[in-house]
Amino acid sequence: MAKRIALIEDDAAIRANYADAIKKHGYDVATYAARPEASAAFKLRLPELAIIDIGLGQEPDGGFTLCRELRAQSSTLPIIFLTARDSDFDAVSGLRLGADDYLTKDVSLPHLMARISALFRRADLANEPKSQEEILDRGPLRLDLKRFLATWNEREIDLTLTEFWMVHSMAKFPGHVKNRDQLMGEAKIVVDDGTITSHIKRIRKKFVAADAGFDGIDTVYGMGYRWRA
Repeated sequence: MAKRIALIEDDAAIRANYADAIKKHGYDVATYAARPEASAAFKLRLPELAIIDIGLGQEPDGGFTLCRELRAQSSTLPIIFLTARDSDFDAVSGLRLGADDYLTKDVSLPHLMARISALFRRADLANEPKSQEEILDRGPLRLDLKRFLATWNEREIDLTLTEFWMVHSMAKFPGHVKNRDQLMGEAKIVVDDGTITSHIKRIRKKFVAADAGFDGIDTVYGMGYRWRA
């Protein structure tokens, strides 16, 4: 059965063009012009991936609201922002709300499809039987790979799947520097350097919220990031 993608875009021409292009790659596409109708539909059935514009009709930040609603319904649903807004503030805001990727509308169609495919591959891998250890303990950090649950000093850290796999990539080999390509490979995503940086900032913020003294992630300038040994 074809995977179902929800496309939320208020411009009719853009919505139709993207929907047609995505359908040609074998996906089932459900389109919505506004947040309320998308929200209502998602209460009945969640898609397997959502592509969201930020400005939706009379709601300049309607996409952010919808992302928040979707993430509350599912912590694992792949979410991509596809928008004309290219500021760092908007990109960080989108990732902070739990989106897995943030793209601007000048992205090429092959690039968009590669991002979609990468997120679906990651979701498929998450559902495969685990051949590796299901619990990873690193001092106060515990990662439960069966439930995709992260705890720090027994306090749950609310990580998205992308964030979870990035933490796992670093914590699996403490002290080893992971460059951005390695972090993308572990998280099964294809994003630019700025997006990786935003994810790391968000991960740190979540751990600091649980422990103000958290300093488990080192930035190794010009190389990448590492989990403190």
